[in-house]
Amino acid sequence: MISIEARIAAELDAREAQVRAAVELLDGGATVPFIARYRKEVTGGLDDTQLRKLEERLGYLRELEDRRAAIFKSIEEQGKLTDELSREIATAETKARLEDLYLPFKPKRRTKAQIAREAGLEPLADLLLGDPAKQPQAEAAAFVDASKGVADVKAALDGARDILVERFAENADLLGRLRDLIWEKGRLVSKVMDGKEDKGAKFSDYFDAAEPIAKVPSHRALAMFRGQKEEVLSLSLAIDEPEDRKALNEAERAIASAAGISDRGRAADPWLIDVVHWCWRVKLKLSIELDLMGRLRLAAEEEAVRVFASNLKDVLMAAPAGGRATLGLDPGLRTGCKVAAIAATGKVLEFATIYPHEPMRKWDESIAVLAALCHRHKLELVAIGNGTASRETDKLADDLMKRHPELKLTKVMVSEAGASVYSASEYASKELPELDVTIRGAVSIARRLQDPLAELVKIDPKSIGVGQYQHDVAEFRLSKALDAVVEDCVNAVGVEVNTASAKLLARVSGLGDSLAQNIVAFRDANGPFKSRQQLLQVPRLGPKAFEQAAGFLRIRDGEDPLDASSVHPEAYPVVRRILAFTGKDMSAVIGDAKLLRTLKPDAFTDETFGVPTVSDILKELEKPGRDPRPEFKTATFKEGVEELKDLKPGMQLEGVVTNVAAFGAFVDIGVHQDGLVHVSALADRFVKDPREVVKPGDVVTVRVVEVDIPRKRISLTMRSGEAAAKPREQGAPKDRPLGRNERKFMQDNRAPQGKSGGSDNALAAAFAKAGFKK
Repeated sequence: MISIEARIAAELDAREAQVRAAVELLDGGATVPFIARYRKEVTGGLDDTQLRKLEERLGYLRELEDRRAAIFKSIEEQGKLTDELSREIATAETKARLEDLYLPFKPKRRTKAQIAREAGLEPLADLLLGDPAKQPQAEAAAFVDASKGVADVKAALDGARDILVERFAENADLLGRLRDLIWEKGRLVSKVMDGKEDKGAKFSDYFDAAEPIAKVPSHRALAMFRGQKEEVLSLSLAIDEPEDRKALNEAERAIASAAGISDRGRAADPWLIDVVHWCWRVKLKLSIELDLMGRLRLAAEEEAVRVFASNLKDVLMAAPAGGRATLGLDPGLRTGCKVAAIAATGKVLEFATIYPHEPMRKWDESIAVLAALCHRHKLELVAIGNGTASRETDKLADDLMKRHPELKLTKVMVSEAGASVYSASEYASKELPELDVTIRGAVSIARRLQDPLAELVKIDPKSIGVGQYQHDVAEFRLSKALDAVVEDCVNAVGVEVNTASAKLLARVSGLGDSLAQNIVAFRDANGPFKSRQQLLQVPRLGPKAFEQAAGFLRIRDGEDPLDASSVHPEAYPVVRRILAFTGKDMSAVIGDAKLLRTLKPDAFTDETFGVPTVSDILKELEKPGRDPRPEFKTATFKEGVEELKDLKPGMQLEGVVTNVAAFGAFVDIGVHQDGLVHVSALADRFVKDPREVVKPGDVVTVRVVEVDIPRKRISLTMRSGEAAAKPREQGAPKDRPLGRNERKFMQDNRAPQGKSGGSDNALAAAFAKAGFKK
């Protein structure tokens, strides 16, 4: 039997030795970021994507082996384990195949077939199946025995039928073929339930719909499953039925073929054909349908998780504004705009509430308050939340900048998705206990501009609003995938140990909540860390946790310049050899790209550190602690286009991609409602996956195709000139437009409505204009 490591190696197109090494590291407690970054020689350079897949498959295959062993044991204890069955169980590659093989031996309640066997009817079943020339009624008469519960000929034949049906239904090979057949040929049928038309109006696209189950896109599948859960839709699987009701459909033909049954005019053929009908319609149809519905849901959930994880990574890896004193504005109308002045370190300096909009309209007074705050704390940036009243507040910031040019302010619209979740969280109440919940939102908005990653890790990833039907996905599956994304992003960027929050530190490789809290407590009691080695003084942070975490923790202005880099302390001797070779000290070598690029990595390798690690070290010395996140960009919203009514078909606008789904991308064009660029309108060429073209945070140019003001729908296109057309869903039945529930559900699963404004990383032009450099 092929080993787990060999199977994974084949799937990853890697060597078995690479996989075996990675498995040993994972089993030893190493994290994926640590292995990917600091154990390249051991794994032969497996990257984080490969390692995540390896980790997932390792879990599945180990569960498979545990189940295989349990099934072997069960069948062996029953004394029914044959050599052939043993081989089939040993070579089963999926859990479904294993369960199919185990089905005949699985302990179960007394079935009709068991009762029929106890009544002595199995010989009758075998006789009629083996010799269809026999006359069923005549043969059955000999098995009538009231004392055994067989009252008449019909009862005898029914018992024989039950025995054959159970036998067919426990044929593992047949079950596999039927699943494949129905998946290939079956149609998912959706119907509205009686009396639910009004209640379920958002599902109207699926009131009477059918399409091949194998081709149902994930977003449509999840939409229908939600409709079923809300008891608006009924879902079923259908296959083509012959006009002659007595004839066999494809599934029944597969059963008949497996059992050697055919209608050749013999006496028992009609009875056997009825047995096949019964087997499919009564015994197998429902179970196969449930299996395939589960398969469809799993595939849809996996795609939804993939989309969410990809979008989340883009949001978390958005470019930070960096250490700039920032004014955070959380817009509002009746309740006022909440204002927070934040230091370059993220510390709250001062806060206030202003009322520039309806109904109080204290415009001049509000500008005076903001100007005083900016002067007093030397603020450089203005972060405006993109919620209700964002455009009005954007105008306020414009006026502030015009009246006080000496402030040299730069304003940026920031996504506030999940800010209210953070503000009301237990963590926020501990982090900002002196602040009202509403002010905490303004603080979070400002900090998101300074460093999106550091602020967004404080929020449950599901609340960040970049998912597709995340509320319909299994909680454990979504959480596991999103936690992996957050972990990878945090460790890719690195964490400043002397300023990071406990929430951010908890995501560092090898730490977790408890050690993160201990680090913060030690920092508060003893002052800033001066070296990475000092981390070993933190309670319960032992050598193993240090090994996993140290390379991802940064200490700027510490005792050793390397502590501010991604060079792991275990590799510092390599750097010393490089310094000795160049004859220069650390300060002269760090940043000298010309010198470093002349050095050959293989000149500094040893039995522990090979060319991959030395190459990484040389790159890091060129720019220690370099940030992998992108440069800033910003969108410029068109003057005079602030509400839906201002939009006209054909209008060309600039906007920011806020979310990407399987069916297209949502774009903020500054009118309080995101527009949709359908997948068919993303480019002049065919686009299978929207992420081939766009990702959250991208600044794009779009053209308005259609505006539906009553339903707040905006259709956009990114296609050029004559190629632009009203979006159609590629591959959808009858080439229909995107359904109302698909749009509505996407809106339900993204950031709260009423937003407008740019993305977290859409900043570069604004910063360049202000003379800021990264």
